[in-house]
Formats: sequence, C-alpha cells, structure tokens
Amino acid sequence: MQRRYVGRPAHAWAGRLSSLPAARPKPPGGRGGPSAMLLHAGHEPRPAPPASAAERADVQRQQRVAMAASLVVAVVMLVGKLAAYGLTGSTAIFSDALESVVHLFATAVAGFSLWYAAQPPDRAHPYGHGKIAYVSAGLEGALILVAALAIGYEAIRALIVGPELQNLGVGLAITAALALVNLVLGATLVRVGKRTNALVLVANGHHVLTDMWTSLGVLAGVGLVVVTGIEWLDPVVALLAGSNILWTSGRLIRDAYGGLMERADDAETARVLDVLAAAEAEGLIQGHHHVRHRRVNDQVWLEQHLLLPDALRLDDAHERASQVEARQRALFPQSRVQITSHLEPTSHRHSAGVPHDDVADSLAERA
Repeated sequence: MQRRYVGRPAHAWAGRLSSLPAARPKPPGGRGGPSAMLLHAGHEPRPAPPASAAERADVQRQQRVAMAASLVVAVVMLVGKLAAYGLTGSTAIFSDALESVVHLFATAVAGFSLWYAAQPPDRAHPYGHGKIAYVSAGLEGALILVAALAIGYEAIRALIVGPELQNLGVGLAITAALALVNLVLGATLVRVGKRTNALVLVANGHHVLTDMWTSLGVLAGVGLVVVTGIEWLDPVVALLAGSNILWTSGRLIRDAYGGLMERADDAETARVLDVLAAAEAEGLIQGHHHVRHRRVNDQVWLEQHLLLPDALRLDDAHERASQVEARQRALFPQSRVQITSHLEPTSHRHSAGVPHDDVADSLAERA
C-alpha cells in the first residue's frame, strides 16, 4: 500500500510508514489531528486485474483467436469479392470489394494494436499502452471514410457513363455466401470485444458488420437489376452502400475521439457516485468530493477525496477507505481498476491556492 502525509505531520510520519509496513503508527496522542491527510492508493504498486492470472490469460487468448479469425476472413473476403466484381462488372459489387480492401488493411492495424495495448506498463509508459486502441479505431474510421468516398466516385461515374453488367447470377451467389460469413464473424467480434473490454475488437466487429450490410444492399440492388433489367439501379445501390459506410466511419471516429479525450461515461459515473452516496448514508465516510475517473480500453482509473471523522485512527481510516474501494472495484469486473483515495478529516480546510481546490468537481456536476 502506498501512503504519504501532507500537512504538519508529514515530516514525522512519512518515513516511519515506509520503513514499518507491518506496523500501525499513530500520531502524537494516538489520534490524527485535523491537518493530517492520507493518500490511499490501493494495495498494489500498479493496477491489478480483478480476475485471476488464468482468467486474464484466457481473455487474451480469446482476443488473439478472434483477431486471427478476422484477418483470415478478411483475406477470403477480398479475394471473393474481387472475383465477383471481375465476373460481373457491377459498380455495386465493386463498392463491396473496395470496402473489403480497406477492411483487410484495417484488420492488420487492429491486430497490432490489440497486441500493443496488452503490453504491461514500462518506464516510458507508466500508465500502459491502452490508448493505442483509440488510435486504431480512429484510423479504421478514416480508412472507411476513404472507401466511402471512392465508392461514391465510382457510382457517379457509372451513372454518367452507364454500367456494363454480366454474369450477375454468379456474382450474387458469391456475395450472398460472403455476407453470411461476415454476419457470423462480425457478431462474434463485437461480443468478444465487449466481454473482454477490447475496443479494437468491437471496432473491427462493427466494420465487419458494415461490410455485411453493404453486401446485403448489393444483393438487393443487383437482384433488382436482374429482375427488372434497369441497369442504372446498380450504381444507385452503390451510392446507398457508400452512404451507410460513411455513417459507420463517423461513428468510429467519434468514439475514438471520445476515448483519446477521456470523456467520462455517464453510466459509469452514476455507479461510482452511487457507491459513495451509499457509503455516506451508512456512516462509512462523512462525505466526498473531487471525484473523477477515466477509462483507457480495459483499464479504469479513479481518483477521489474521502472525508472521515477527525478522531479516527489511521488503521480505521484505511479500513473504511478499503471497503469503499472494494465496492467501486466490483463495478468493473472485467477491467483492471486503479483507485487513489485522498483521505481527509472532516474539519480540514485547505489553504488558499492549493492546486486541487481549483479543479472543478466535474463528476459531481454531471450527476
């Protein structure tokens, strides 16, 4: 457990706490004075996962298998759709194939990001490497944007010049089979990604499902061309497919931006504050303030100030803080959680100009 005092007792107790981890030292007189404050940073020098080592290894194995399957399927999709486009000359099928080209590259980037995000913290990156997941998701969104613009260009050109279609039945059969494969893969990637808090997998899964919906749109449009003989429907379907891809691109880029800027999740904020309110109602703590948290992929960082009775012993204050932290940690069973609690006596008043007093209590304002 990491502790340090600030205020008048700091010079007297900081050294003793670090040199006597098994002891429970008391301030003069056996009680903590009003100016004594404790920084309680959990029981580990770095964030520890709530699950066992074996469970964490299994989670990482699931992520690797899912990403490997995505990469293999991406290659199959690319080959199959390019073959379908070569057989038919359909602009709509070309739009589907182009999206698969982008998806293959994006999947390779996502695979690297998944591996890099799992690397442990080091001297240069003491908070870990999880933010690369947001970079990967943003890059995937940008690549999808490029694909959407290219599809739009080809569709407009086909409308002006006129499409030249052939062998549509074979092209439809290939596209239908590949769409079914993408449906299964995309749903699996999203499910595994959400279960293991891997944004890379979730983003990749949504990309696969976008590919599937594009394929279904192509099937419907090219099918109409086969039934009606109206060939200009083919580039119109391609335009609609490009619009759907464009929407997905915007969503991925928005989510990546939110992660990089560490936007607090409203649902997680409410749960964290509910735990503190319940602890205050039980008398476990006297109050709280300066609560803030952030999520980086599968890691949650929570900071808070807890108010406790002036006369409370150090060991009792530690026990109460630990109980509150255990409840908060249980809110994120699939995440690695690091909680830092700054403990203060209820009568304490900070001096003017103390930096953390100038920070807005942002989560309280959102509640």
